[in-house]
Order: sequence, then C-alpha cells, then structure tokens
Amino acid sequence: MTSPAAAVQAQMRAGDANGQMRAELEQARAQIAEQRRQIEAQERRLQALEARMAQAGAPGLPASGSPPAALAQQSSASTPGDPSTIQQSTLSAAPVERVGKAPPGSDRPPEVAVLGQEGSVVTRRGQLTAEVQVDYARADRNRALFRGIEVVESVLVGEFNINENRQDIITSSASLRYGLTDAVEIGVRVPLVARWDRSVLVPVQGSTNNDAAREIDSSASGRGLGDVELSARYQFLTGRPGLPFLVGNLQVVAPTGSNPFAVRRTGSGAALQAATGAGFWGVSPSVTAVLPSDPAVLFGTIGYTRNFGRSVDAVIAPVRIDYVKPGDALSFSAGIGIALNERTSVNFGYAHAWAFGTRTRTRLLEPSPNGPEFLEDTSRDLQIGRLLFGVTYRVTDRSSINWSVEVGATDDAADVRSVLRIPLVLLSGS
Repeated sequence: MTSPAAAVQAQMRAGDANGQMRAELEQARAQIAEQRRQIEAQERRLQALEARMAQAGAPGLPASGSPPAALAQQSSASTPGDPSTIQQSTLSAAPVERVGKAPPGSDRPPEVAVLGQEGSVVTRRGQLTAEVQVDYARADRNRALFRGIEVVESVLVGEFNINENRQDIITSSASLRYGLTDAVEIGVRVPLVARWDRSVLVPVQGSTNNDAAREIDSSASGRGLGDVELSARYQFLTGRPGLPFLVGNLQVVAPTGSNPFAVRRTGSGAALQAATGAGFWGVSPSVTAVLPSDPAVLFGTIGYTRNFGRSVDAVIAPVRIDYVKPGDALSFSAGIGIALNERTSVNFGYAHAWAFGTRTRTRLLEPSPNGPEFLEDTSRDLQIGRLLFGVTYRVTDRSSINWSVEVGATDDAADVRSVLRIPLVLLSGS
C-alpha cells in the first residue's frame, strides 16, 4: 500500500514532466512559425525577382510571379511539424536569389557569326574588347566576248576574246571595341592585305583565218596596309518579350590603303602592282535585328553604303581619268541561328548587295578635232549574292571563336570567302 507521501511525490513528478513537454511544444511551435515566415519571405523575394527578370526579357523563366515548380512542390510536400523539410526548401531556394550585379548577358543579344562585327553583342560600359580576324577570298571570272558577224552556226567572222581573271586576297586585321555606355560602342579596325591578281586574255582571230592564238598573261601582287575602318554602334531595343534586339551600326572607311589609280602600270595600262585599298571614302549605316526564339535565333540586317567620288587625274592609255564616283550599294541579309548547346551555335543565312554603276569622266590622250572634250560613262550595276554559314564556340566568358563561310550565289560575287574571328575581352568594365 502506497503511503501518502509517495503519492504526493509521484503527482509532483508528473506535473513537472507535463510542464516540460508543454514548454518544448511551445518552443517547437515558435520555431515552425519562424520558419514559415522565412519561407513566405523567400517566396516574396522570388516573385519580385521573376517580375524583374520578365521585364528584362530573361529567357527560361515564367512571366508570372508564381514560384518555381520545384519550390512549390517542396512547399506543398512539407509538413508544418517537419523542420528539416522546411530548411531544405529554404536552402534550395537560396541560389536563385540575385545579389549585387545581374548575370552577364541577360540583356544582350546572342552573337551571330555570319554577320561579323555587326552580329556581336554591344560592348558594355567600360569594357574593352580586342579582336583578331583572318579571312581569305577567291574570285574567278571567265568571260567570252565576240565582235563580228556570225555567218552560219559555228562560223564566226570577226574577233573572239576569252578573258580570265583570278583574284586571291588574304586579309589579317586587328580591331578594338570600347563601350562608352551599356548601349553605345565605338571601334576601329586596321587590316593588312596580301593580294594576288592574274589576268589571261586570249584573242582569237576570225575562224576564216588560220592565225594562232596569242595569249596575254599579266599578273600583279601587292601587300600592305588596307583601308582602316571606324565604327559606332547603338542598341535601341534590349529584346523584351516579343521584341527583337535592335542595333544601329555606322561604319566609315578611310582610304589608307594603296590607291588603285596610283600603282605602277605598263604602257598599255596593265597594272604591275595590286592595290590594297579602294581609294575612296565610304560611309555605311545599317540596322541589325536579332530575335531570340529558343532554341533558335532569327536575325536580319539592312544597310546602305555611300561612296564619295573624287578627282583622280590618272593616265591609263588611251585616256586620262579625271573623275571617278563609285556606285553606292543597298544591302540586306537574313538567316537563322540554332544553339546546339550552351557553348556552340550554328548560323545559316543569305546576304545580297545591289551595287549601282560607277560613273567615270575621262579625256582622250589624242582627241579628235571634232570629238567631245570629256567622255562620261557609267558601268553596269552588280548583283552580289552570298550563301552564309557560320559556327560560334564560346571558349570562356571572355573569349569565343567565330568561323564563317560565304559562297557566291551570283556571277558578280566572289566564289568563296572564309573568315575566322577571335574576340577577347581585355577589360571587363562595369
């Protein structure tokens, strides 16, 4: 039989245990309430982050303010009394939070290899980018010209000329681009040109004569500084949802290369040295649009080239050239880029330029008494179409490799051109 004192002690111990359990329960409830407040704060921060990224046009995130699916599933699967589950949800959400600067490239268009410098991103404020470029171009032009009378089929009386021109050009250049602001960029490009020209003229006398063909083979080469290019670019639109990245480009070409009208020539006018420059100032404004459509990118460029004429005063027998005005050109290009992975993309496109005729004013070295003093002539316009293919590989966040190939699609275009570009960020800027 239990004594009264023992019963009292048992009741006291039971009361102390109940009080301790109630205290632990209250403490657990307080911890759960604090963790719920932390989760709600994380969800509010995620919603604000998603809203800002949706306004900036960041791909891969929903435009609404709802939390990511993974976080929602974790939140719904968590029980109020499981602190470990709540802590796991909080830690999984933490890396998504943005602190400090935005991730680089979130408001920049993807780089398009086939458009060259026009297809690259606009340099950020304070960023300095250097670029090395090497390109090779090959052009073969074969023409047959007949002056005379065709008596019957395959019987020609007159002069039949076969003219073959071949041109190989290797250009290596270095360029710098600097960001004045996040939307304004200036740049300069200095090329070195190596050029080889060969021309073969085979005049064949009329088929009624038995004269042997007389082949005239002339070749010329040249090496040196090419025409320096100055550029400025401005980004109008930053690619918000439904809108493309829109970049305006302005390029100025200075005639720093050797003048084609000042090279050494033979008495008949054939060049003994190939020029490395065009000899004229040129200004080329253009607009480039890039529309991301994951995983593809649509792009296009339209531009106009204004060439400025000048007095030449060069003698190429039998005339003296007084004035030359190179024809202006209207150009456009369009295509698509496809991302293969986060580092590699391929581009396909087509580019076309309509170059208007060149106007030339000349005088005969031995004018006739009743002939005009000046002769003006305008050459035919040129249709230059090219099929484009390119590959971009991002080596690091500071450098990439761009390789593109152009194949001539019209008679006036070069047969093939291959360009290798390697941009490297020297200063990161702000």
